Amino acid sequence: MHQTFLPEAVIVKLGGSLVAAPRLAELLAGLAEAGAPLIVVPGGGPLADAVRALQPRLSLSDRACHHMAILAMESLALAFVDLAPRLIPCADAATMADTHAAGRAALWLPAAMGRDAELTASWDVTSDSLALWLALRLEARRLIFVKSVTATSSRPEAWVEAGLVDPHVPALAARYAGRIELLSIDEALAAFSRNRSAA
Repeated sequence: MHQTFLPEAVIVKLGGSLVAAPRLAELLAGLAEAGAPLIVVPGGGPLADAVRALQPRLSLSDRACHHMAILAMESLALAFVDLAPRLIPCADAATMADTHAAGRAALWLPAAMGRDAELTASWDVTSDSLALWLALRLEARRLIFVKSVTATSSRPEAWVEAGLVDPHVPALAARYAGRIELLSIDEALAAFSRNRSAA
């Protein structure tokens, strides 16, 4: 089966904590306005937190919770497209390519691809690692993590120490040839305002 690569893609991973950010809708509108070659990746946010809380109560396996957390990401993606209808939901790379060809920004629906990702089912592997896995899978040129706080380092190891990304990110980052950065929501709003591009 032919594998689709998107080497010009810029993946923007929105941290789940941003659901509480007053300017979330503004950021989503800016990303939609920026259009191709963006791929927006949702976090799991409070929906994934609910899965984490449910695990000990029901004695759920890590594998089940991993899949449920990916579905939490997909649910948040549906919320994002409701807030920014110009984002185009995409479940696979071919649809992302078609969306970019039309000049639009893609919004990843991760349920199908994410469940097939070669990642350990563990809470040490969150939506951050899934976004980086997608960047590797597509050979995307750039990955931007958007968080509710500003990073004080450009090193993924330091982001882990600060609790900004999950512990599996540095191992994946070592395999990634593209550019990785971490922005606060204010920095992302400045980068993706109407008159700026993702270049």
